[in-house]
Amino acid sequence: MIMKSLYAIFMMLVSAAPAFAGQQADTGDTAWIIVATALVMMMTPAGLALFYGGMSRYKNLLNTLAMTFVAYCLASVVWVVWGYSLAFGPDYAGIVGGLDHLFLAGITPGSLTGTIPTLLFVVFQMTFAAITVALVLGAIVDRMKFSAWIIFTVLWLTVVYSPVAHWVWGGGWMHAMGALDFAGGNVVHINAGVAGLVLSMMVGKRLGFGKDAMFPSSITLTALGAGLLWFGWFGFNAGSQLAADGVAASAFLVTNTSAAMGALAWMFAEWMVNDRPTVLGIASGIVAGLVAITPAAGFVNMPASLVIGAVAGVLGFCSVSWLKKKLGYDDSLDAFGVHGICGMWGALATGIFANPAITEGAAGLLYGNPKQVVVQLISIVATIAFSATATFVVVWVTRLLAGGLRVEAESEITGLDNAIHGERAFEITG
Repeated sequence: MIMKSLYAIFMMLVSAAPAFAGQQADTGDTAWIIVATALVMMMTPAGLALFYGGMSRYKNLLNTLAMTFVAYCLASVVWVVWGYSLAFGPDYAGIVGGLDHLFLAGITPGSLTGTIPTLLFVVFQMTFAAITVALVLGAIVDRMKFSAWIIFTVLWLTVVYSPVAHWVWGGGWMHAMGALDFAGGNVVHINAGVAGLVLSMMVGKRLGFGKDAMFPSSITLTALGAGLLWFGWFGFNAGSQLAADGVAASAFLVTNTSAAMGALAWMFAEWMVNDRPTVLGIASGIVAGLVAITPAAGFVNMPASLVIGAVAGVLGFCSVSWLKKKLGYDDSLDAFGVHGICGMWGALATGIFANPAITEGAAGLLYGNPKQVVVQLISIVATIAFSATATFVVVWVTRLLAGGLRVEAESEITGLDNAIHGERAFEITG
């Protein structure tokens, strides 16, 4: 009798083993996403800080670095306190998540998201929130109050970023509609680009814009920053699969290919128009190609990435060299031209080139599903409309709370490094 009972218990344990195993995180996937998270983290306080810092004027380089660093720090706190819950909490009408996970309540080391620990997923998504708001910075360097930037960052992450992230990745209405955004075409790039344009227009143009020469402080730093962004973007895109598998490998490949094509396309376009290929143009083309492939990375094959990157390079160059001059807005470091415009192209291209052989069920126009283009267009227009409107409100509130958005004219003329931080990036001699 005892032997029969022990045998019955043994058989129960054996039959239940797969279920128990299913409750454990996959070590390979977890290890890869830990690495991917570290790569994406590096993109903000290292890659973007250098990329933007080198393009800012010498008297504002440290201020640009400081604003990038503080954006990452604020996002790190906002996200774990309430941002994650708004983005990934229980769905409310497809618009926003609930507050069930304030201070990460209910999430333990044993909690899983897919095959990885939920705590790791939280940190991975936090790095996306951080770089998105930091991208907005590129539109207003040289002239925004540091205190106003701090207030804007907290409000924008709460009111703008978290709801859009919920729409696409948290089970919101865009996800339900079938919009495809693998790693952040809508959530990150269109969102940040449009917000940057609105913020730059509300802050106003730099003193001397269109009249005085405004040379970058160090193209060397910008080129180094572009290289770090390229490196980190493999975690950004391939990591968004949340698994170490073939789709992640494909995303890795097409990310590199699109970046290379973006750089070449921008370089040749600039060479043809201005008779010289600049290092700044090549670096900007790399980022344009990376931006455009972001929403498509897990859905398209390598030939499609060649087209996506090439078009992004040309679009980015035209936006920076022609569109900005035509419309007259002062987007200091071309956040809208590179991220907004190329992000829109990437989201639309996803609807054209999405290949079900890469990810099952994701088919675009070229694979017999023209409806996907319509869905993508709706998602693009909705993101633009919401980001522009909500950012306007956030900037208006920021102006009230900070007592204004803009530094004093004297500080802008002398430079924000010394006026705000009491430091200088370069020693000027002679």
